[in-house]
Amino acid sequence: MSGPFGIRCAEKNKISLATLLTGLVSLSVALTLTILLLASYHSNKQSLFETTFALNYSAATKMSHSIDSLFQSMRAGLAYTGARLSAGDLSDTQEIQRQLEALRLGSHYFNSIAIVDETGLVRGVDPPSVGTTGMHIVTAATKEALAVKKSYISKPYNSATGRLVVFMSEPLFDKDGIYRGYIGGSLYLQENNILNMMFGMHNLNSDGSYFYIVSSSGHLLFHPDKSRIGEDGSANLVVQKVLRGESGYDQVTNSQGITFLSGYSPVLENGWGVVVQSPINVVYDELNRNIRTILLYTLAPFVVLMITAIWLARRLARPFVSLANLAGRLGRGERIVLPEVKHHWNREADLLTQTITLALNDLQKQTAQLTHAAMTDSLTGLTNRRTFESIMTQWTEEQHPFALIVMDIDRFKSINDTYGHQAGDEVLKHLARVVTSSVGPHDICCRYGGEEFVVLLPLATVPEALTTAERVRTAFETRENPLGIPITVSSGIAHYPSHAESADMLFQRADHALYRAKESGKNRTIVAD
Repeated sequence: MSGPFGIRCAEKNKISLATLLTGLVSLSVALTLTILLLASYHSNKQSLFETTFALNYSAATKMSHSIDSLFQSMRAGLAYTGARLSAGDLSDTQEIQRQLEALRLGSHYFNSIAIVDETGLVRGVDPPSVGTTGMHIVTAATKEALAVKKSYISKPYNSATGRLVVFMSEPLFDKDGIYRGYIGGSLYLQENNILNMMFGMHNLNSDGSYFYIVSSSGHLLFHPDKSRIGEDGSANLVVQKVLRGESGYDQVTNSQGITFLSGYSPVLENGWGVVVQSPINVVYDELNRNIRTILLYTLAPFVVLMITAIWLARRLARPFVSLANLAGRLGRGERIVLPEVKHHWNREADLLTQTITLALNDLQKQTAQLTHAAMTDSLTGLTNRRTFESIMTQWTEEQHPFALIVMDIDRFKSINDTYGHQAGDEVLKHLARVVTSSVGPHDICCRYGGEEFVVLLPLATVPEALTTAERVRTAFETRENPLGIPITVSSGIAHYPSHAESADMLFQRADHALYRAKESGKNRTIVAD
């Protein structure tokens, strides 16, 4: 088509420069907001998952240690009372009843306690209301306990009184070593028992997180829903792992189709397992709240930004291009260094540039804080195990010589049992301060787990590492500590590449040296062979 009419139609089909610039700037601002939200979403999601896993695993480990200590005490109580009774006359029902009542009421470990002689006759039971005194045992578990003639713990079963119980026993021998029967205690799983006393009040959180305990056969021994106690949970993948003696964390879907983030740990004393889990919806709810908060604080400034950008589109293209490129790099996950803010000749453009730069700087600070939290042990403030393993692997791959010190507080379990876990935590923080003050500025101090700490000494020789380890040991032994009692630490040292060519082998060598230090009397430092 030719002529003036054709020219006018062609002009109508073209986009004006003002419209093009306005559209490009508007699109750039919208993409910037979207990229920032996506980057924040994925970063927060990973951090929340890792934090939830770590918290649940830590809680499961602490509870498994508590149950382990509990059952050792329960066994000791049975053994002590059994030894007193087996040395006397098992036909003295009054003395038996007095001893059993003293044990049950004095410890509150068991719902009921019984003495059974070698013929299977119940010589005494407390409380007397159980009503089995003078009767012979009938359940398979009690008969098996009588037959094995050693320490015993049963799977959950229905007792002669119709209760769902777990039964544990200790054998009785007289002074000549002749088997006299056993003393046994029962936990009534669906009634108030020692497990309810220890954990029941804090089992179900408002966010839906809870924990449960399974027996060595996978049956539920403790659960917030009492109707599920005794249920077979061995089909659960996490239960299968913990019954194999594994500990850790995993994502699992239960029989009701609900997905959980679970931490699990076995109980070494009796083969049970503890599982602590949080619904995955809790993480996503928290994530959505974070996104809404970010939107609340960023949406209004970005709306103002877009309106201002549209107004200044034709004259202020260059600042917008620079900001869009910066946001694009951030959206791709790159670590950016914010440029120095240069004042623009135009007041509006200058204000806009500073606003976005400050917003990006705040976002980077939040990301850095989340990263720091993921790399740091929350109790001591030292580098955590995950970061330690990453650093050591990197150094060995790059073949940088270094020394490794693995140290462990001597008799720490006894400290926790005697003074409580809060006092134990103060001792751990005290050791962290001692280690930090005893090493160089370029050395890396980590809490590996529990009472075990490690120090990485870049470019250090074995004698230098030994000097550092001894400085820590001496300082920890001599300085005033939170408990005011003598506390010591043992250490093992290994050197790369002198003692091993891989990170895993190096740690094993240092850990073995630590084991030798413990076996050799504790409060000493040993270098790997």
